[in-house]
This record gives sequence, structure tokens and C-alpha cells, in this order.
Amino acid sequence: MARQKRFTTGTIPDTRQLLSWVYVARMTLAAAIFVAAAWAWRDAPPGTTLTATLLFVAALLVTFPSFWHTHLAGRTPGRAYLYGQVVFDVCMVAVVVHLTGGKDSSFAPLYVLAIFAGAVLLPIVGGMLIAVLACVLYFADVVWSAHELDAAVFLQIVIFGAVALVTGYLGDRLRRTGVALGEVETELRLLRLDTADILASILTGILTVNGYGRLVYMNPTAAELLDLDPRELQGQPVIAVLDEAAPGLGTIIENSIREHAGVRRSQTGEGRDGMVLGVSTTVVERPEPEPPSVTAIFQDITGSRRMEALRRRAERLEAVAELSASLAHEIKNPLASIRSATEQLAGDGIDPEDRRVLSGLVTRESDRLSRLLTEFIDFARVKLRASAPVRAGTIVSHAVELVRAHPDASGREIRLECTAEAAPAEVLGDEDLLHRAFLNLVLNAAQWAGPGGKVEVEADVIQSDLLSAAMSSTRALRVRVTDTGPGVPPDEAEHVFDPFFTLRPGGTGLGLALVQRAAEAHGGAVFVDEPRGDGWGATFTLYLPALDGEGSA
Repeated sequence: MARQKRFTTGTIPDTRQLLSWVYVARMTLAAAIFVAAAWAWRDAPPGTTLTATLLFVAALLVTFPSFWHTHLAGRTPGRAYLYGQVVFDVCMVAVVVHLTGGKDSSFAPLYVLAIFAGAVLLPIVGGMLIAVLACVLYFADVVWSAHELDAAVFLQIVIFGAVALVTGYLGDRLRRTGVALGEVETELRLLRLDTADILASILTGILTVNGYGRLVYMNPTAAELLDLDPRELQGQPVIAVLDEAAPGLGTIIENSIREHAGVRRSQTGEGRDGMVLGVSTTVVERPEPEPPSVTAIFQDITGSRRMEALRRRAERLEAVAELSASLAHEIKNPLASIRSATEQLAGDGIDPEDRRVLSGLVTRESDRLSRLLTEFIDFARVKLRASAPVRAGTIVSHAVELVRAHPDASGREIRLECTAEAAPAEVLGDEDLLHRAFLNLVLNAAQWAGPGGKVEVEADVIQSDLLSAAMSSTRALRVRVTDTGPGVPPDEAEHVFDPFFTLRPGGTGLGLALVQRAAEAHGGAVFVDEPRGDGWGATFTLYLPALDGEGSA
């Protein structure tokens, strides 16, 4: 069955199929002549019936062994074999034409079929040789039987030659095309087998869903991870089934189909046994109006998430220790100054001027200590108390207005550019916490810009999978704050969000740390970008997952 399929695949019939037609046509012609000679041609010359009988027997003796050789034994016909078959058919046609009248025979067009068979079975040169043989036999039969030549005979010979040329050329081109297609088909079959083996053995789940949410393909790893049987789901709607097996997986695929955009990093909710999958999707566009199909690639990241949780827990404990040490250091200095001043004030013989200086020192250090503790409490209390859709553009505008009125921003030019899409854009979060984050970000830029400096605040909405791992969102609100200050030294950029790290005299180092914590609490991120040049200093960019028009991230 496999061998037969190999021969019947292609755009033109293969050699065995062509030979099948030749065998049938040959036996049909021989049988018809035999029947006609035995029952219909009663007035035929003596010997006609004998010749027809011998022709029928010869056809049987040639055709049945040939059929056994090519079809029953499954042997490949060689060049000499094909030449023998076509030559026999030409000779048989010559005998039939001779028996039925020679020049006046109605069976002369059978030469055309014999020439056609030679053209498609043999190379172009072989087809021309068969045409020459047919012309010679026909010419000899006419001369022998009629002893005269006319224009019709030469026209018939010209037709035989033309048929040989045309069919030989077309047959050669089709044969070459068939060989090329066969090679391509073989390569595609091997590639398909190799791809199937790879997809079946790979330890990553792969599944493809068409634009209508129906399953097209699922590899064994995907079936094992999702505990699904692809044979039962093949061609069936699977979005809801996937969401049930791995919460969020079907939704991710559905969003990719709807938005015509893949997701590079995302993850599902916890499924059976707490399993979480890391997912990426690829969209394959289809001709209009067909919706695109989506291929999802996913792995079980439950173990890695647990290891990541342990790592983060260790980092938090280490951060608490460092934070405690930093806070103790920041408190120790003003306390030491206050204690020294208090001891001196408690002593005798201090003049009024020194008493005034020491009293001012106690007041300043007390205020500094109070401000430090207040900011630390604000930093420590960063958490989402009430999560609701809020217009981030409005919050950014209010924060900019407050910074413009702040004493530390006096003499600075603060400009806000908010795109038409960003102004009404909503994020899911705590309005007060977001306000504090934007306020600290813009105030930090104003403080570094200095008197006469400039601050530029830009807000827009972009498509990015930067936050998709946390929120399965590709739509993000981007807020960029740029100042004309000295910028952030490259070797210090990784520390600017650390608590109590500051390069600004009088700073506590908690403002940007609060921005970092607020961004993380909302599933966002904040970065220090490369300097823009042209007199601009530092650029801080805050990303937050933006809700779509339907209120979902």
C-alpha cells in the first residue's frame, strides 16, 4: 500500500498507471478485432480471421506477463521494457489498419494513440523514434495495399510527426516537473516526519488553535501537562477547556487571536496541584477574512516559581537587615548631635550665643529625624489598600501641579505632554499610592534640575509584553520623566532605587525606593533609561498595565 501510494502521488499519472491504460486499450482493441473477424467480417479475404486470432493471442501473451511483471510482482519497468511495449503496440496498430483497409481504414488514427503512448512513456528522442516507426509502417502499408500515394497520405504522416513533436515535448516537460515535484514532496515528507518527531519528543508543551478557537494540534507534552486527550478534542472548541485545565491559558490564546499579536512572556493561574505554566504565543495570519491561528508554547514553571519565591524571601530578609542597618545609621547621626547639644545645654557657664546655636542644632536634627521617620513609614506602608480602575493621566496631571507649587521646584520649568490615548487611560490600582509614586518621581526630577532647569513629563500608551509575565497584559501606560540635571552615573544606576541610597545632599534616599515599591505593587516596573543628550540629564520611565476599553488588563 505504501509503494502504491508513492506512485500515485503527483500532478501527472505515474508509469504504472500509464501502463495500466496501455494494457486495457491493447486488449480492448485486440478483442474487438478478433470478434469482428469471427462474426462480423463474413466476406473478408481468407486469412483475415487467422491474422486477427493470432493478433489476439499475441496481445494476450504480451499483456498478461507484462501486467504480472509491473503490477503483481511490483517491479520497476526499465527503459528497454517500455520500448518493447510501445513498439508492440505500434506493430499491432499497423496490423489492424492493414486488416481494415490500409489507406482507407478508419483505424488509422490509432497510430496517434500509439505515438502519444511513446511520447509519455519514453524520453523525447524515444517518442520521435516511435513516430518515425509509425510513419514508416503506415507508408509501407499504403504503398503495398494501394500502390498509390496522394496528399491525404502525406497529410496523415505530417499529423503523426506533429503529434509526436507536441506530445513528446509536453511529456518531457511534465516528466521533468513530476520528478522535481517528487523530490520536493519527498523533502517535505521527511521534514514533516522530522518535525513531528521533534514536537513529540520535546519537553515543552505546544498546541495550535485556529481563529475559531478549535484545536488544530497538541503535542504529547502539552497533553500530559494539561491532562487532556488531543484525539477527543481535535477540531473541537477548546478555549474553555484550556482555561479549566490551566486558568488563563485559553484567555491568553483568545486575546492573541483577537488582537492579532503574540505574547512573549505570560503565565497562567494555579491549576491542578498548584501547577503554573509559563506561556508565549505566536500568531500566524491567514488570508482574509479568516482569523489568525495561534500557537502556544508553555512549560511547567511551578518549581522555578517556588525557587524564585524562596530566593525572594531570602532577598527580603537580607534587605530587611540592610534596611535596619541603614535606618539605624541614619538615626544614629542626628541622635548623637542632639545628645551632644543637650549635654552642653545642661552644663553651667554656657553663654547665650552658644545656647542659641545649640538649641537651633537640636531643632534642626529633630526635624531631620522626624522627616526621615515619616518618609520611612510612608515607604514601609506601601501596599494596595483599595484596587479600582483609576485614570492615570489625571493623577499624573495633579502630581505635576503639586510639584510646580513645591518650594523645591521654584524656578524650574515643568512641562507635561499627555497623548490623547493616555489622558483617559485607566489602570487598576490604588489612586493614593499612584499619586505618591508620580509625585516622588516628578519632585525628584525637579530637585535635580536645579534653579533654571527643566523637567519634561510624557505619558502615552504602548503595546508591549514587558509586563505580560505578571499581568498577562500587552497594553501599558508609559510615563517618562526627564530633567536637565547632572544625570545618574552609569555605575550608580543599579542602586538608585535602593532605600537610603542618595546622591543629593539632604536627601533621604526613600523617594525613588517608594516609586519602585508602588510600581511593583501595581504589576509595573520603573527603569533608569540611557541619557537623551542635548543637555538633558536623567530619564526615569514608569510602566503600568493599562486596562482596555472593556476594563480588563
